[in-house]
Amino acid sequence: MLGTVEISSVSPVFVGRTDELDVLHDALARAHAGEPQALLIGGEAGVGKTRLVEEFTAAAARAGAVVAVGGCVEIGADGLPFAPFSTALRTLYRELPADLAAAAAGQEEELARLLPELGETGSGGHDEEGMARLFELTARLLERVAAERTVVLALEDLHWADASTRHLLSYLFRTLRAGRLVVLATYRSDDIHRRHPMRPLLAELDRLRTVRRLDLARFSRDEVGRQIAGILAAEPDPAQVDDIFQRSDGNAFFVEELAVAAAEGCRTGLTDTLRDLLLVRVEALPESAQKVARIVAEGGSTVEYRLLAAVARLAEDDLIEALRAAVNANILIAAPSGDGYRFRHSLVREAVGDDLLPGERSRLNRRYAEALEADPTLVPADQRAMRLATYWYHAHDPAKALPAVLDASVQARARHAYSEQLRLLERAMELWDTAPEEVRAGLYLRGYAEAYPECGCDPATTPLRFVDLMAEAALAGRFGGERERALKITKRALRLLEEEQDPLRAAWFWIQRSRLVQSLARGDGWQELATAQELVRGLPPSRVHAEVLTNVANWSMLHEPGPGALAAAEQAVSYARMVSARETELNARLTLGGLTVGAGDIEAGLALMEEVRQQAVAEGHAFEAGRAYVNLPNDLESVGRSREAVRILTEGVTYTRRFGLLDSEAWVWGNLAESQFSLGCWDEATEAAAAALRRGQSTKPKGCGAMCLALLALGRGDLAEASRQLEAANGFFGTHDPMPQQWIVLAHVGLGIAAAEGRHADARAELAAALDAGVPPGTHRYGWPLLLAAATAEADARTLPAARTGRAEALDRIAAALKRLTTDAPVWHAHEAWVRAELLRAEGRDTTAVWSDVVTAFEPLERPYDLARVRHRLAVALLADGGDDERARATELLRLAHAVAGHLGARPLADAVALVAQRARLALTAAAACPEPPAEPGESLGLTSREHDVLRLVAAGRTNRQIAEELFISPKTASVHVSNILAKLGVAGRGEAAAVAHRLGLFPAESLPARVTG
Repeated sequence: MLGTVEISSVSPVFVGRTDELDVLHDALARAHAGEPQALLIGGEAGVGKTRLVEEFTAAAARAGAVVAVGGCVEIGADGLPFAPFSTALRTLYRELPADLAAAAAGQEEELARLLPELGETGSGGHDEEGMARLFELTARLLERVAAERTVVLALEDLHWADASTRHLLSYLFRTLRAGRLVVLATYRSDDIHRRHPMRPLLAELDRLRTVRRLDLARFSRDEVGRQIAGILAAEPDPAQVDDIFQRSDGNAFFVEELAVAAAEGCRTGLTDTLRDLLLVRVEALPESAQKVARIVAEGGSTVEYRLLAAVARLAEDDLIEALRAAVNANILIAAPSGDGYRFRHSLVREAVGDDLLPGERSRLNRRYAEALEADPTLVPADQRAMRLATYWYHAHDPAKALPAVLDASVQARARHAYSEQLRLLERAMELWDTAPEEVRAGLYLRGYAEAYPECGCDPATTPLRFVDLMAEAALAGRFGGERERALKITKRALRLLEEEQDPLRAAWFWIQRSRLVQSLARGDGWQELATAQELVRGLPPSRVHAEVLTNVANWSMLHEPGPGALAAAEQAVSYARMVSARETELNARLTLGGLTVGAGDIEAGLALMEEVRQQAVAEGHAFEAGRAYVNLPNDLESVGRSREAVRILTEGVTYTRRFGLLDSEAWVWGNLAESQFSLGCWDEATEAAAAALRRGQSTKPKGCGAMCLALLALGRGDLAEASRQLEAANGFFGTHDPMPQQWIVLAHVGLGIAAAEGRHADARAELAAALDAGVPPGTHRYGWPLLLAAATAEADARTLPAARTGRAEALDRIAAALKRLTTDAPVWHAHEAWVRAELLRAEGRDTTAVWSDVVTAFEPLERPYDLARVRHRLAVALLADGGDDERARATELLRLAHAVAGHLGARPLADAVALVAQRARLALTAAAACPEPPAEPGESLGLTSREHDVLRLVAAGRTNRQIAEELFISPKTASVHVSNILAKLGVAGRGEAAAVAHRLGLFPAESLPARVTG
């Protein structure tokens, strides 16, 4: 006996999407070759995104790829933090347990925030790098897992994604650089309204060239016909295809529903509204199955069987029969995990959910919450707190919802899901006034609201207050990048505290406000810190007091270093020790060490900083250790110990990358670029500076990288690139929070560019602006290069008429500033001698002895570029003296300088050295003699080669003394040459000789060289 033909609502034949599949398979091939791929698939609800992903992932699995799929989980209007990533990582852990465990080795505590199977999450402190640290470690984990095999990570339904999931996906798309990995994500485009949180992410990803975006269109009439044929297992009637195509408008899911409805004979009962179209087959179910469908619709994207049973309150046989009816009707399907149920399509779930009455919705949420409270094992442990909070909130029961929401916020914080934590805390603040007083009085800290421990209260016995919710919300906003919301909360808290005598909490909020103002580029944060300092003045030691002093000391170190900053740092260390605030103490001691170095006690300061670094690493204080890896090498560089700095910085790159300290890593790269520049490793410095730009999350470490690239471009003579990087650095640093370590170096680069382009007034203006802003104590390491650039520019322009106006004032300003800078290390003693030598050269009074002393000062230092520059100057002075011994020594100095310039690619220095050698007729290589010069244009006039050189300078208006300086001859010899030239040309004076030269075109206008720059 033959059975009846079964109609499936899903076509077994995959229809269309040829171009999209080609793109996906191309991405798979590229990933297999080691090039990670990122794809974004958008389309309206029901257009076929999931079916396309299923088709592709099945093909990828057949090709040997490991496929991990994760979907964004919606509970009511809420998404679970990191849900798709946790699900996908759980699949990888199940498929590749040994590989994933090896890839996570050493970072299990951190990665357990996404994959609890790895163990307990770390109990370390939270900071603004916490979320970025987790993201970085996740990216590296995926790269390691995909190092030897192709992995496809598919994340579905991004329109439901929580903020943390969106941030993590954005980070992966921006930073994946290695591994055989395909990351694709789908989203419902018709849900992305103007204020949808996905819109900024889509705009950001559109700007990334590494992300391919696929927008699925609706089916054509031909494709609809093929889809219907697959559903009916027979060729459809053309009129039926036309009707369904017209009504569905090519939407694949509506085609399925209409085709099945027509085949089942209920077509005439349909209305034209989409909601009724989706509900018609639900309403055809038995009443018990409809009831189960309504329960599942309100429970979330997926509802576990045991939880469903507890909420439905049906006999088990009745429940199973109801589920069977819904599954057979293709309304519900078994969840991929096999332990629950979900709607076949979210559109049906939304239609069923929208059909619930308000009271019915609240009642169902209460049932879910009560069932979960009675048996917490009904749902996965990592979802329990969030789902319970959501159920109670939508049950409209503040007494139950407030504690549940706070518990969920603690879990979100533990996972570094700070955006979700902030949303939950804002929900708690909304519930606060409506919750009964006895409920609020019974709420204790239990791990949240950091303001209380900071204020010295006992978190186990002190009831929670509204202002403490605000404190935790402010932190969550700051850590999660929601700084505008955090600032609003902080301002509101401070207004509330104006009515209370609670200086410690007020000071704590002023610290937060200072940090937020700086982060939002609204100011330098000092006024807020000063207010906090005034609030704690005279109070007993506390964590808040120690934190205020530490922040004041650190701010002063960066903005106004000096005795006041040193005193604040010493007091901060003392207070932090008294209240056992270890992390604050480490930060304060590190700041104290840096200020001690700046005050001149170099060895004591460096020893203290090294001690802090070792202790922070040993005790597992990653943030403090990262800061030590930035500051200690910075201070080593400040006293000329670049080789030691590079060693620690190289170790610091490994450490900060291991712990995902992205901004600390960027600062390390920027400092490494500076030290490698000093050591003459310019190619390595370029790579390090580029890494600072690439790895930095905030703007200031990126500014450091751009500034290093500007200095390198200036040294190599690429003025256009130097200007571009200078503009970038200015943009990164901004104008809201000026610091000496920024404005002095920016002025140095700007001055150098202006001088090289002959803009002498602009160069002097750069110097004046920097000196007017000031070179505070401890920042002389930036002041000496600035003064050197200014003195060199004035010396190079000594004979140029255009530079005469304002020259004397500029030289006086440099000389006065020179007296105020300290020379606490050999490198700055050498710079002082160099600046003084350039000032003498600017007045035409430099001598061989002066430059010889400068060279002697630089020879013991590992500063090859600086040494090459001063050797060039000494060679010029020796050639001016004119003796044979001097020429021999000058030749060797020029050869050494030219070799260094060539190795570094320092074209201006190389050109200057070559020009000196050409004028003095010296060979720059020991093996080769000077080549024979080409025939001179003046030979027909009977002029020698030297007389031709002299006539060129006479035509340019040079005096005999200036000619002597240019050609390294004595003024008397120059006078003899001029007399011979006048006789050979048959003219009476220098003016006539110049006229003859111009008339004969002996010297093109551009042939006169510019004055030599250093």
